[in-house]
Amino acid sequence: MAFIPRRKLIGVLGGMGPVATIDFVTKIRNATEASRDQDHIPLIIHDVPQIPDRSTAIQNNSDDPWLPLLSGVRLLERAGADLIAIPCNAAHFWYERLAQATNVRIIHIADATSSSIKLRPQRIRRLALMATLGTVHGAIYTKRMSGIVELMVPEATTQAIIDRAIASLKAGIRGQAKALAEEAGRRLLDLGADALLLACTELPISLENSSLYEFSVDATDALARSCVLAAMNR
Repeated sequence: MAFIPRRKLIGVLGGMGPVATIDFVTKIRNATEASRDQDHIPLIIHDVPQIPDRSTAIQNNSDDPWLPLLSGVRLLERAGADLIAIPCNAAHFWYERLAQATNVRIIHIADATSSSIKLRPQRIRRLALMATLGTVHGAIYTKRMSGIVELMVPEATTQAIIDRAIASLKAGIRGQAKALAEEAGRRLLDLGADALLLACTELPISLENSSLYEFSVDATDALARSCVLAAMNR
């Protein structure tokens, strides 16, 4: 009988948005060393796009996403997930409450990104935050990256361009999303950033065929790699 390696079951709380969830799952597959089906990471995916917009809720001091997020976590817990990942940066505004509401470990995307930065061969001193306004206002990265890297927050005009890029990708207008993300990224690099932190799961998709991607830290990819290591008990 062939040996089948033990892999922990990853629960994916997705749908925020659907394209970003597909990108995250693809990155888990790409980060896994496998020569046959059985070597890959088992996943159970909760892909529900109807969860209220997280960035808007944070800006409006609304708790509307909380119950749908909690429902998704509990569904994944009942389904037998050993670990949970949330491929939506802004959703981590509710991370502490979600983590307290379940016995299943939830991997924080900012912690995974911090670990990824520490492993990079070239040190990053100034990292420009490209994220939704909700993620910026929620201090999702600034709280967890203190002392690791200097986080550069965009000024209002650049932030508006980033938000438009994210909205364009969600609307399926990929060419516009790429152009806007590149415009914002170049502005931030010109202001002295060493690299761009793609801290919205739509942004790596927008820049995947751009020359700016090589100057970027992809938070989605960092979360995927962290999930693979955790699933393999590494």
